[in-house]
This record gives sequence, C-alpha cells and structure tokens, in this order.
Amino acid sequence: MDFKPTLSILLHAFLLFQFLSESRARNIAKDCDNMHGVLKLQVKETQPLNPQLNIFFTPKDLKIGKIMPLFFALKDPSTSPHLLPREEADSIPFSSSKLPYLLEFFSFSKDSPQAKAMEDTFFHCEISAMNGESKFCATSLESMLEWAQEILGFDTKLGVYTTDFLKKSPVSLQNYTILQKPKEILVPKLVACHTLPYPYAVFYCHMQKGENKLFKISLLGENGDRIEAAAICHMDTKEWNHDHVAFRVLKVQPGSSPVCHFFPADNLVWVPSSSM
Repeated sequence: MDFKPTLSILLHAFLLFQFLSESRARNIAKDCDNMHGVLKLQVKETQPLNPQLNIFFTPKDLKIGKIMPLFFALKDPSTSPHLLPREEADSIPFSSSKLPYLLEFFSFSKDSPQAKAMEDTFFHCEISAMNGESKFCATSLESMLEWAQEILGFDTKLGVYTTDFLKKSPVSLQNYTILQKPKEILVPKLVACHTLPYPYAVFYCHMQKGENKLFKISLLGENGDRIEAAAICHMDTKEWNHDHVAFRVLKVQPGSSPVCHFFPADNLVWVPSSSM
C-alpha cells in the first residue's frame, strides 16, 4: 500500500519538524512530565497533588465564564527531542530488552535521569492496552501517520488538532476563563498522540473505543494569556484503573462521571479532515 499524505498533512508535518528540530538528547529528562505520564500516574491519598495535574475537568465545566486553574507546560522547542526519518528510526532498536545497548549508544549511564526516562517510556509503550484501547508508540512521523490512517480508515484524509498559544506568558499555572461556548468537533473516531521522553521524538498514540467528545476551547488567563485549547471528554470511565489520578483530582469514581482533559501544545489529535 502506498501512503500518500495530503498537502495539509505535509504542512503540519513540516511545522512539526520545525518545532522539534533543534534538540539535544541530554534534555529528555526534562520531559518526564509529558501528558501520557500524567494520565497514567498513580498517586496515594497522602501525597499532595502535582500542579501539573491541573488539566482535568468534567463536561459540566464547559460553559462560558467558567474559571479553572489550569497548567499548560512551557517548553522550549530548542530543547525538545527531534523527529527522526523513518529509515533512521527503524535502524535503532526500540525495546526495553535493548536498554543496556541503547544507554551505551546514547552515552547515558544506567543510573542517570535519562535512563529512568527511557525506562518509563518503554513501560508505557510495552504495557498491555486497557480494555477497548488500541495503542502504538510511533518513533517517526511516517509511522505515526500510517497508524492513524489504519485506525481512522485508509481512504480517510487526515486532519490534526493541537493546543495553540495565541499569547503566552512565562506562567504555567494560572486561572483561565472560558471565553466562548466550547466548540464540539464531531468525529466518529480520533487518535490522540502524546509525547514521551526519549533521545528522539516518540509519540504514544492511542484510540479508545466508546463515546469520546473532542472540543476546541477559547481560554483567557488571568496573566493575559490566550489559548485555543484542544480537549477531550471520555464519557465512559468504568473500565479505567481505580487508581487513575483523574479520579482523585476530580473526586469521582470510575464510571460515575466522564473525565475530560486538555492537551499540551506538543500533543496531536488526528481526525478525519472532513470534521474540520
């Protein structure tokens, strides 16, 4: 099968390469607060909540004038891991069984923060998918696009949503107000891709069966920030791990309430382009 991305996909790919191109492997430990790590994090009741967990909300919060404390990470593109061409990515083993070799390959010691970050990434990529979930770790742009095409349909033209900063200050956590009625993006299926810490760009992509609602939300921060944020609401959470951090943050039980969350700016949400 020949995979032929549309002009819009090529444009998004170019912009993504530009965003991630000026990287250094030694900075991957700084990315341990990536979205998927946050979503999979388990915390004990005695632990204080990490400010970075201020990304969760429920559908009842989706109304004009709602004020929420939210965390949007400030990442420097010059220190973000870069995307490798598929040929180069495929030439490097990507497996926890090869971790000793990879640490030597990237010149990291086994006790370094980078080694722990890589180990965590392999854990997320190799753990079994939960019920109703399809998952894939993409090590190149080509593999990410092809997997999204496989999930959404080989004859489907792809579009992508992200969180866009229209005006950004150095403040990561602040109160944001919803400025307009949130716009629901009607899609039959979607593929969400979250960045994971690694010497080069790795995306944890997954699709969850069941009802999931995608939104674009206009936010105004108390510091003057303006964000057009992408967010998703998972309407059925009864199959989720009872220790999922979202339940503690929102003070709800599995299956008792939908769980919604915002996407960081370096995450991608692939949808059929007909929905855009």
